[in-house]
Amino acid sequence: MSDLTLAVDIGGTKFAAGLVEPDGRVVAAQRSATPRGGDAETLWKTLTGLLDRLEPPPGVAGVGIGCGGPMTWPAGEVSPLNMGGWRGFPLRERLAARFPGIPVRIHNDAICLAVAEHWRGAGRGSAAMLGMVVSTGVGGGLILGGRLIDGGTGNAGHIGHVVVDPGGPPCGCGGNGCLEAIARGPGLAAWAVAQGWSPGRAGSPQEPGRASEPGGEPSGQGGELYREEGTATARRLAADAAAGDPIALAAMTRAGRALGVAIASAVNLCDLDLVTVGGGLSQAGDLLFGPLEKALREHTRMGFAGRVRVVPAALGQDAGLVGAAALVIAGDRYWSPGP
Repeated sequence: MSDLTLAVDIGGTKFAAGLVEPDGRVVAAQRSATPRGGDAETLWKTLTGLLDRLEPPPGVAGVGIGCGGPMTWPAGEVSPLNMGGWRGFPLRERLAARFPGIPVRIHNDAICLAVAEHWRGAGRGSAAMLGMVVSTGVGGGLILGGRLIDGGTGNAGHIGHVVVDPGGPPCGCGGNGCLEAIARGPGLAAWAVAQGWSPGRAGSPQEPGRASEPGGEPSGQGGELYREEGTATARRLAADAAAGDPIALAAMTRAGRALGVAIASAVNLCDLDLVTVGGGLSQAGDLLFGPLEKALREHTRMGFAGRVRVVPAALGQDAGLVGAAALVIAGDRYWSPGP
């Protein structure tokens, strides 16, 4: 039997599969663009073709999967919001049939990113951590007592729907003023346009984080989780803010403060040591983290809460694969439902 774990990362822009060693190192990986508008079987065939190209050895230790939600958990029937072809698709069951007799485990993709940071990234050694992704959406995963906390339906740590402004903009969940409604990249850019922002007016250089890795994928933390169409994007917004555009600066401050308020609520509730922030928007650096820190310190006045640190996520484009593999390799900390 091989000591390698097969990891699968399903996203709205790409499918990825990799072989991961027990220490979390990805030793082989394949990626494929997510078919736009693909039906259920087209999406499945894309994944199986990817696995065929990867050629996992016989007897892998298990299969770990990260996939966008919503999903039934731990059964793994997935209905990703950005993949209309999969509605109640039995992803875990299909992969278990392809790889019989070994553990096949699935979790939300944002949770897998949080797990990756705790296991092998910026969160190593923390007993109480929130791992966040700020990108086309806002999600997260919660570690307490050194273990992943699932909650009743596998959705614990979903900080994107913490309310930071009850009178704020509508959210895709049906509520108003959620963190995600304010800080998600596309919503942030739309707010700036409504305030009169014209992309590129400040004479900013090429958008940050657009350098490409081999194969044309954006480099840096969470790059492939974050792709927007058109010119009025959060990447362009961050570039214009860096060039001094006042509306772009106001937008980044608005997002940073919303993040700081939400994180403060999580810290006060869960007594956290550390928060990691990854995803495309986190590449904006001090433009985002500066107002985040200011708002966080305004709302963490208790002594226990004041010790929390907020740091950028450390892992790059393989983070989703590393976190998915951890569901198998380090299941004593990151998997609770059983085999």
